[in-house]
Amino acid sequence: MRRNRSVPDAVVMPVLVYPDVRAAVAWLTEALGFVERLRIGEAHRSQLHVGDGAAVIVTEPRGGADPRGAAGEGAVTASVMVRIDNLREHCETARSCGARITMEPADFEYGETQYQLEDPFGHRWTFTETYADVDPSDWGGILLAGD
Repeated sequence: MRRNRSVPDAVVMPVLVYPDVRAAVAWLTEALGFVERLRIGEAHRSQLHVGDGAAVIVTEPRGGADPRGAAGEGAVTASVMVRIDNLREHCETARSCGARITMEPADFEYGETQYQLEDPFGHRWTFTETYADVDPSDWGGILLAGD
């Protein structure tokens, strides 16, 4: 698997919605020993890591979540991100097995190709494949820990 400084090295990354990203990061670092790795905007999103290779992404509420982080109709408050190879083939296999593709494969400025799906049980997944190692400062991220 290719390495990309804009994405944690972890293979599986839970994405958790918090009403206040900065407060969540402060709590997770103090209470649980996470280390903030990458800050994306002041209050939009942060990547954290803990231990040997574990990562969590903390993000602001969007799409139906109220400011307190409570789930409203259609709100996504948690998802799982998985790093893979052969993303487009993976997408087609998932589609043929009944997944609802909610975002078709797309390339992003931070060096990742991603697609999103909802599985038949309602869980949300993002699959990501690195196409380039991109310095986070090239797209507005601030690398705080890591290399």
